[in-house]
Amino acid sequence: MPKKAFHLIFPQNLIREPVMFLVARDNHLLLNIRRAKITASSGEATIELEGKPEDLERAERELKAKGVQVESVLGDLIE
Repeated sequence: MPKKAFHLIFPQNLIREPVMFLVARDNHLLLNIRRAKITASSGEATIELEGKPEDLERAERELKAKGVQVESVLGDLIE
């Protein structure tokens, strides 16, 4: 299955919500959290999603629609 990596930046109102889990589950994707930093005012995470290409695209759109800033990570993540 294809994998795609993203760097996510969460606004304060979403840092207590299980956004990554719900988007991955609802789109039948495997979620791997590679790095995360959460504070009282913001959150950042680098994640890898694995699944069908159309599910990966839908998940990216859903994250953006929820107010998450989404940036694609180019190249391989450190294994």
